[in-house]
Amino acid sequence: MEYRQLGRSGLRVSAVAYGNWVTHGNQLDDDAAAACVKAALDAGITTFDTADRYAQGRAEEALGKALSGVRRSSIELCTKVCLPVGPGANDAGLSRKHIIEGCHASLRRLGTDYVDLYQAHRYDDSVPLEETMLAFADLVRQGKVLYVGASEWTAPQLREGLRLAAELRIPFIANQPQYSMVWRVVEAEVSPACADLGLGQLAWAPLAMGVLTGRYEPGRRRPAGSRATDGFGGAFIARYSSDLLLSRVRQLRPVAEAAGCTMAQLAVAWVLARPTVASAIVGASRPEQLAETAKAATVRLDDELIARIDAVLDELVERDPAKTARPNDVMSAWRPPPAAG
Repeated sequence: MEYRQLGRSGLRVSAVAYGNWVTHGNQLDDDAAAACVKAALDAGITTFDTADRYAQGRAEEALGKALSGVRRSSIELCTKVCLPVGPGANDAGLSRKHIIEGCHASLRRLGTDYVDLYQAHRYDDSVPLEETMLAFADLVRQGKVLYVGASEWTAPQLREGLRLAAELRIPFIANQPQYSMVWRVVEAEVSPACADLGLGQLAWAPLAMGVLTGRYEPGRRRPAGSRATDGFGGAFIARYSSDLLLSRVRQLRPVAEAAGCTMAQLAVAWVLARPTVASAIVGASRPEQLAETAKAATVRLDDELIARIDAVLDELVERDPAKTARPNDVMSAWRPPPAAG
């Protein structure tokens, strides 16, 4: 495993991180989740990403249980706050009340005294950013949060957040965007801003919900037991399942062979080669998936291979920066045609 500095901070993260958005608390029971976490640790993964929203807290609980007994200083725990976690008027957003209460609840579920990185899961236009950043600052000064970050913020939002963080003297160090071979909306504005501001990026969905693994084939039913047939994950994967997109992904197999890696490793290695990306967050429902994907940290793609990838996918790549924080707003060419009748 390779370990990289997150932006200009002193925090080092594993190049491949383990995230449990779709799996823990939904697809996997606690024993299966623990087996995947053990496989991640065995592969050298030290960075674990979750959120209070995932499975309404069950994902944090499962991760905390799986990491019980692991030396706390040997791992980096990242979680998030903002998206709704209950029916109450203050059960969402980036108000001081929700951030402070959300952090305490996450710490309890994770079974830890602090998180390494606490991230604003989205931007909240209804709350003054000064209030949000002051709440984060208080958690940092209390030792409950070591570093602060954001997820799916635009370039202007990141710049203003960094300005306030500097005034408050707290370490705002990271951005977490969706980023893959086919979803590149960060490249026009967000990634250049991150480079300028010294933010490291933790890329989520580098496998495009598993589509870039090549497991799903055009014109065929999705494999039984895969995420595509799961009631929760299937709704997301359905957006990436047109025969056109799946056919183009199949054309990447010779590129993976030339790179001496699997399709999954190719997709993750591509993301890890992008400027400002410190880590690619992958999920897994089986331990062997992590053992394979973690090896992407050792794959190096030269300019010729990257050019071949671009040539295959170019017309299907989403680049519109306006789709920041709209990760499900995929182009029509990615979606299968509506069922007849």
